[in-house]
Amino acid sequence: MIAIVDYKAGNQRSVELAVKKLGLPCRVTQRAEEISESERIIFPGVGAAGKAMADLKHLGLDSVLKDEFEAGKPILGICLGAQIVLERSEENSARCLGLIGGDVKLFPLPLLSEENERLKIPHMGWNGVRILKKHPVLEGIAPDDEFYFVHAYHPLPASDDCVVGTTDYGIVFPSVIGRRNLIAMQFHPEKSGPAGLRILENFCNWDGHHVE
Repeated sequence: MIAIVDYKAGNQRSVELAVKKLGLPCRVTQRAEEISESERIIFPGVGAAGKAMADLKHLGLDSVLKDEFEAGKPILGICLGAQIVLERSEENSARCLGLIGGDVKLFPLPLLSEENERLKIPHMGWNGVRILKKHPVLEGIAPDDEFYFVHAYHPLPASDDCVVGTTDYGIVFPSVIGRRNLIAMQFHPEKSGPAGLRILENFCNWDGHHVE
């Protein structure tokens, strides 16, 4: 069973529909015991870092996620869930989960394209990912595949070892990060067509081990 963490942060339903489209068992849950009993965890989210962390703590799910990470359970972070796995966020000056060392940063202002045109924030729409390191969850993803992004902040791990893929939007920023049994992506695989479904399917077959 796959646990999709529900902490009042948005897009759990779309993730659930995508996983069920793959024919895989899943449940959206706020219950710590169901998360602990699951084989793997999807940690999605949209919204603000400060409120998300407050809701996680109120539900007691911050400690559950830390415990399951330490236990080696495969975890997939999506969008906001790819940010608050880090230590700190500039958004609301939030203290986050700290599963990966580093910060969450606002895009610099002004944000300019190579043609010196002002880019809109949030970064919204389709964009590519340059895969820097092989990872089982990204198996079968082609260089020209694109994914759906909606965000004004981006993850910035303290170590380059945790950067799996990058995306160019005015700056080159880490869009896929990972450490041990955790992989997290700034884009929404559940809204990214066949390539996104491939990522979800790969994750649901991943044992959490990854050799560089």
